[in-house]
Amino acid sequence: MTEALSLAYPPFLVFAAALLVLVLPRTLGFGLGTLSLVAVAALSLTVPEGAYLGTTFLGFEASPFLVDEFTRMMGFVMGFLGAGAVLFAYSSEASKTMAAFALAYVASSLGAAFAGDWLVLVFYWEVMAVTSTLLVWHYGGDAVRAGYRYALAHGIGGSLVLFAVVWHFADVGTFTYGEGAAGIAPGIPALLAALGIGVNVAFIGLHTWLPDTYPRPHFAASVFLAAYTTKTSAYVLYRAFPEGNLFLAYMGGLMAVYGVVFALLQHDMRALLSYHIQAQLGYMVAGIGIGTAIAVSGAMGHLFNNVLYKSLLFMAIGVVIFRTGENDLYELGGLWREMPITAVAYAIGAFSIVALPGFNGFISKGMVFDAANPTYYGSSEYLALYWLLMIGAIGTFLSFIKLGYYTFLHGESSISVPDANPGQSAAMLAVAAACIVFGVWWQGLVELLPFGPEVIGEGQVAPYSIGHLTDALTLLVVSVVGFVLVRKPLSGLGDIPDMEVVLNPATFTLGRGTMLAVTELYRAVDALAVSFVTTCYWVGNNPVLAVRRVGHRLPNWLIDTDGFVPREGTAERRPDGGTPASEPNPSTLRLRASIGTTVLLVTVVLTAILWLVL
Repeated sequence: MTEALSLAYPPFLVFAAALLVLVLPRTLGFGLGTLSLVAVAALSLTVPEGAYLGTTFLGFEASPFLVDEFTRMMGFVMGFLGAGAVLFAYSSEASKTMAAFALAYVASSLGAAFAGDWLVLVFYWEVMAVTSTLLVWHYGGDAVRAGYRYALAHGIGGSLVLFAVVWHFADVGTFTYGEGAAGIAPGIPALLAALGIGVNVAFIGLHTWLPDTYPRPHFAASVFLAAYTTKTSAYVLYRAFPEGNLFLAYMGGLMAVYGVVFALLQHDMRALLSYHIQAQLGYMVAGIGIGTAIAVSGAMGHLFNNVLYKSLLFMAIGVVIFRTGENDLYELGGLWREMPITAVAYAIGAFSIVALPGFNGFISKGMVFDAANPTYYGSSEYLALYWLLMIGAIGTFLSFIKLGYYTFLHGESSISVPDANPGQSAAMLAVAAACIVFGVWWQGLVELLPFGPEVIGEGQVAPYSIGHLTDALTLLVVSVVGFVLVRKPLSGLGDIPDMEVVLNPATFTLGRGTMLAVTELYRAVDALAVSFVTTCYWVGNNPVLAVRRVGHRLPNWLIDTDGFVPREGTAERRPDGGTPASEPNPSTLRLRASIGTTVLLVTVVLTAILWLVL
């Protein structure tokens, strides 16, 4: 039984479902897609730890199926959320083609998560970029141009990761995680890996693809996008830097603040949620950067929880868009009366992301806070990081009070719309239930996490202590008062551009300039080569004429030019009345050089030509 389970490779199960959904009737195809992901969640919990399906890939030993405490957690949450997302897509009029792209995307993310070495990881990393781009492009319209920018960003990031992995192999001689080096090899490989993975986890300055892309495709596609690329990449970031890194820790803190600031400025609901992906990734990156057991466990817990509540929020907002056709939150209001199930789902997702007690975000975000807080388990070097994370938490409260207020509470609804249909409701409520279960039964969540049993055994997790509850209440009060103060100024702001207004034109200019430089250089070299070959061909066919044209320019020691008239263009002729004075007469042309000198010169010239050509 154990051997049979170990051979059930999760990515292949979902890839097979992606192919079948194209040819089977819609209901059956979506049903198989859902079942394949339920199977992945079950397999993740039942397959014993170890490396399976060892194979040779590109001539190297590879381990595509590694089961450990990290991949078990990743497989379970990806499978569970994926099943709900497929059901949601089915109920939201998503096409079979879109579902096939989405399932292939999920399968590639699972492949990256279960990879046991850097070589397999790079392969699935690139497949993940391709399948997610196709998922975006499939919707057409504005999604096409956004998808192109998305593909460009992830192509650059993937290339950097590939270079890092190749350099890592050259340094340590193996692709296997943990062998030869703890994480990615230090130095240039680590720098390249940080930048390449940083594109996917939306480091500041490398993040503009995120709010640019996720609001564009079908709203059901956004649910998948919100769950997989960035979370898989946060997990890979830990694989690269398992011992922590101070730069990463503070990058995470800055991401938490930067993301919430721009989220607060958004009118588009999915753009607001997209900036909060960056902000929540900040907590994961900070925990990975700190590197202690409670920090990593908190980071992975926040990854787990973010897959759930972020996708739930995209589902709820997707239903609002589906029913109203409106993306601007300031054009809505009072929808809780029209859409109570959707409003409840949104509220549970919002309570989870702002980390209210009783919801899953409270557990994992509290662990990251404790890891940075010198009062608990952090050190003084992380004091500034702790306050950055606190500012990010206040901004998160403000953002979701704003989104919920203007969408569901503010004023009276000007339109009468139906609530979520049964399939959408079932998907949302299933994910919402998980957010509550893992918030109340926090021991079950922490036990599932890497280092979870360790930090529980050492008494480092006590989420419902008086201190933690007081901190949560303080954040809530400060945020509610803050929203009252900033609500009107925020509503009067138009769209505030992010750094894409500089980066996109700069990228276009750099790309165009590079392309022109390469093509013009190629054109010049090609023209030179063609001219050289053409000249050689002509000389070979017309040797006498060639000598007549250049003979008068050759030195007297090589050829007798006494019969030439020194000036061209004169009307004089040779004494025999033949050729013009400017050209030698082949009948009187005489070499002065000896045969040995001539052979030597010809040999030197031919050798030079062959050296240049070859």
